[in-house]
Formats: sequence, structure tokens, C-alpha cells
Amino acid sequence: MPVLARLARVELADAARLARWAGTGPGTGPRTAAPTGILDPATLQQAADALDLTVGQIRAAWDRARLSGLIELHGGTTRPGWRLRAWDNDDTAVLRGWVALFDAWSLAHPFRPAAGAPGPHPDPALVAEVIEAAPQLLSFLHLSNGPVPIDTLLDLLRQRVAELRSERHEPPADGMGDPLPALLDWALDAGVRVGALRPRDPDRPGEVTLTALGSWAVWVKLEQICVAAQGPAGHMEQSAATMLRACAGLSPGPARAEYRAWLAARPVAPAVAELLDTARGDDALLRGLAFEALRVVGDPAEAAVRAVVDEPTLRPYAVLWLAELDGGDPDTATGLLTREEATWLWVDTAAAVADHGEDHLLVSHLETAVQGSVPGLLQEVREVGHPRTVQVLVALAAAHPDPALAKAMRRAAFQVHTGEA
Repeated sequence: MPVLARLARVELADAARLARWAGTGPGTGPRTAAPTGILDPATLQQAADALDLTVGQIRAAWDRARLSGLIELHGGTTRPGWRLRAWDNDDTAVLRGWVALFDAWSLAHPFRPAAGAPGPHPDPALVAEVIEAAPQLLSFLHLSNGPVPIDTLLDLLRQRVAELRSERHEPPADGMGDPLPALLDWALDAGVRVGALRPRDPDRPGEVTLTALGSWAVWVKLEQICVAAQGPAGHMEQSAATMLRACAGLSPGPARAEYRAWLAARPVAPAVAELLDTARGDDALLRGLAFEALRVVGDPAEAAVRAVVDEPTLRPYAVLWLAELDGGDPDTATGLLTREEATWLWVDTAAAVADHGEDHLLVSHLETAVQGSVPGLLQEVREVGHPRTVQVLVALAAAHPDPALAKAMRRAAFQVHTGEA
């Protein structure tokens, strides 16, 4: 991995330099861009002068920095991304940044017909089909484990495009010219420019070979497909809520395998967003499980989790998640929460336990409260304002073997229900 990370750092060197300049360059605040993320001409020239690059190189490096997560845009304001902070000491973060660029090769280098090219320009739908077919071409290159003739790739591309059209019940491409050779050249050139393919050997211009980075990235993708195919509960194509609900009945090991399978079947950013949306719902059990799934995601979820730290419902979970990501001890991480936040989290967890029907766990959950006594806990629980407080107290009263404590819990539930102080 260190060797691959070094190659990725070289590939993204200009993007990292530009990202650092954008976050720390001269001026009174962060560099800004248009809401679309496109740098204005003045900033392009400033960056080119500061980094001794051409305006064209800056424009390309800017796109790479955005696509690899080295910079983030918030309302037109540029901020250093979490990957930039980890760039010098986290090989995994570097490689994931490069893979993000690799996945977005068609955005980093969009198709533009050559000036003066004869014949009609390719149908945008055909361009999209070539993009969809690219993973199969790369997999073929990886499995071939050596140079592959371009003619062989072109035949494979024709076959895959025909399959895609057949699957969608669409007619074959029209016979006006043959745009596929030019589109294949574009895809191969983009692969070279992101570092996944080796530049053509002048002595063997008709052959294509993966780089070490490209071969590794394709291997990772193939492994993810295999993991997804082995999901124990078979919910990888379901919504996050359905998948998490199924995982509620699994032990930790199989549940993590199901999380990995579900995550492997979709891009990271939308998957993280869907998990957080599920966590915002009314189901406390799904909230806790969503953050368990986010633990499987790890570093790539950091920016999204940090963005929800100020949401009251998610804050306690997000604070603990971030503390664990930074290497903190889970047993002491609750010290980062205020007393009120810790109590709210205790009620939310109790609601999840109650929903899961584990009465004996609900009673033992009393011992995890930060308060030193049941009366103290009941007082603070009444004040914390969790929407499930009444249900939790009623469930505790029904499960607790001590009649006196059960009576106190029922009284507290009644007071919360009626709004008594």
C-alpha cells in the first residue's frame, strides 16, 4: 500500500498543491469559486502565478482536487477537504482520493469531439453507454495481466454497447459513420490522464496496459462485487432502512458483513447520505444501526458526519463516531457529551432496546446512565425532552423487578405525559 499511495500522491501532486494554496493562500479568507465550482479567471491567474503552472494546468488540477475530495465547496466557498488534512500521513485516505478521481474519469476529462472531425458527432446516449461499458474493459485488462490490443478492446466495446441497447430494448446504433473508435480513444486517453493506464508505447502503439494503480483499483472493484454478492441477508439492493431493520436480528459479525455488502453495491457519498437520512427518522433502533454501518465506512464518511454535528437528534451519535474515528476510547468518549446530551442518548438507546423487545437488556441499561441514582436519572430524563421518554419509562416500569422503582418510573412517565414539573 505505501508504494501505491506514493504513486497516487505523485498523480495528484498538482491538485494537492492547489488545494493547499486555496485554503491558505493570501487574502482575508478562503478562496471562492462560482456556485458551479468553476474558478473565475482572476483566481485562475493568481493560482497559476503562485504555483508556477499554466492556467490550463490549474483548471485541470482544480477539477482533480474537487473530484478527489482534496477541496470541498460550500456555497461557493472553498474549504480544505478532510483528505487534504490526512494527505501526508494516511495512505488509505490518499488511495481513496485517487479512486474517487478514477471513478470520475469521464467528468475529469469529458468527451469533446476533435476539431474538424469528419461525420456527425456521437449521440450523447452512445457516450453514456461507453462510460457504462468502461468497467468491463478495465476488468478485461486486469484479468489479461498484460498488454491488450486496442482492436480486442474495440470488439469488446462493440459487444457491450450492443448488449446494453438490447437490455433496454433500444435499436442498434445507426450506421452513419462509426464513432466507437474515437470514443474508445477518448476513454483510453482519459485513463492515461488519471493514471490508470500506461501511456502508449511508441514501439507498440496498438496495445494498452494498466498501471499498478489501475490494476489495484480494478481489483478492489472486483472484490467489492464479490463481497456484495455474499451479503448474508440478501438486502444489498434494498433501502438503508430495510437493510438496517434486517440487521437488527443479526449478531455483530454478520451485521457488519451485510453493511459491507450494502455499501459495496453503491457509491460512498449517496450511501452515507442515505444512512444519515435514515438516522434522522423516528426509529431509534435504526439511528443506532445507521451509525454502526457508518463505522464500516470509516474515513470517507467523516465530512458528512461532521456536517450533522449540530443536528440535535444526531449530535450525540456523531460526536462519539468522530471520537472513535480519531482513535479515542469508546468507553471514555461519552465524556465529550454534555450531561443533557448523554441523558438524551441514554433515552434514545433505551427506546431502541424497548423496540427490540429485550426487557432484560432494558433493565441492565439502567446501569449505563451517567446519573448515580435512579431518582437522579428520572429527574433528568423528565427534563431532557426526548419524544420517546414516556414509552421508555413505561417499558422500564413493566420490566423492572423492584416494585418501588417500577412505581417511581410509572409516576415519572405520568408526569412527563401530563407536563407536570
